[in-house]
Amino acid sequence: MTSRHLVDPQLLPLLDALPDVAMSAETLSARRARPRVFQPDPLDVGITDLQVRMIPGPKGAPEVEVLVYRPSGSPDLLPCILHFHGGGYVAGDAQGLEAGHRRLVADLRCALVSVNYRLAPETVFPGALEDGYAALSWIVGRAGELGVDTTRLGVMGESAGGGLAAGLTLLARDRGEHRLAFQHLLYPSLDDRTSTMSEPHPFTGEFLVTPAVHRFAWTSLLGFEPGGEGVSPYAAPARAEDLTSLPPAYIATGSLDLGLEAHLEYARRLTRAGVPTELHVYRGAFHGFPLAHKSDVARAAARDARAALARALAPS
Repeated sequence: MTSRHLVDPQLLPLLDALPDVAMSAETLSARRARPRVFQPDPLDVGITDLQVRMIPGPKGAPEVEVLVYRPSGSPDLLPCILHFHGGGYVAGDAQGLEAGHRRLVADLRCALVSVNYRLAPETVFPGALEDGYAALSWIVGRAGELGVDTTRLGVMGESAGGGLAAGLTLLARDRGEHRLAFQHLLYPSLDDRTSTMSEPHPFTGEFLVTPAVHRFAWTSLLGFEPGGEGVSPYAAPARAEDLTSLPPAYIATGSLDLGLEAHLEYARRLTRAGVPTELHVYRGAFHGFPLAHKSDVARAAARDARAALARALAPS
C-alpha cells in the first residue's frame, strides 16, 4: 500500500529528487562516493575551530579519526556532544556534516567530537561501537586539554548513528567507566528485527530506508541476517532487557519512518524504566526528512532538536 498521500506536501520535492536506487552491495561504492549535500557557511568557519585528530583505537584495532569542533577563542570549559554520523552503518563520514556541526557549535557554545568509525561490511559489530567507546574514553581522559566539562558530555546521532549513540549509552552504563549526561537520538536505528516482522506497519518504510535497505544495512553490520537469535543489545538497543540508569533521552522520528514503531516502543520502555524521555513524531515525514531543510516540518524538527540540546547542555 502506498503512503505517498500521507507525505507532507512540502517534502514531496525531496521525495521526487531522491535517486531511485536501493542501497545494496552493488550500489555501495557509488553511495560512498556521493559529494557533500551542504557546504559550511564561511561565517561559521570564521567563528569555529576544527581539529582533525587521530586517537588510540580499541585494543588491537587501528587509530580512530575524530573531528573536534569548538567556538573560536573560547577559554571556558564547554559542554560536549559526542556525535555519530548516519549512513546505514556502511557509508557516510564525519566530514559530510561539517556545515551543521559548525553551526551547532557556534549557536550552543559547546564542543563537538564527531567519530569516523569503521564502516561495515568491512568491519562488523562491535567495531564501530568500540571506536565510539574509544572516542568517549579519549574525551574523558583529555578533558582538560580539550576544554570539556565531562559532567555535560552526551551522545548524539542520526539514523545508524543514532543506533550507535543508543548502544554506547548501554555500553557505558554497563562498563561503569564513564557517565553520559544525555542521549539525543534522531530517527535512530534501534532494532534489527524491523524488516523481518510478520506484520509490518502498512504505511512506513516506503521511502529512502525501505525494508530491503534496512536488511542490507543490518546484515552488513552484524555479518549475518538480522532478526534471529544472538544479536547483541549493544548493536540493537531495542533488544536490551534493562533500560534503567540510562541518561535522559530525546527521540525524534517521522510518522512514515520505517523505524517508527521501534522508536515509539523504545521511548515507552525508557519511561517505564524511569529514564526522562522526550519523544517527537513529525506528521508526514519519512526517514531523512531534515534534508528538506526549508520545509516547515524540517524547520520544526531542527528547532525542537536544538532546544532539547540546549537544555541538555545547560549547567545543572
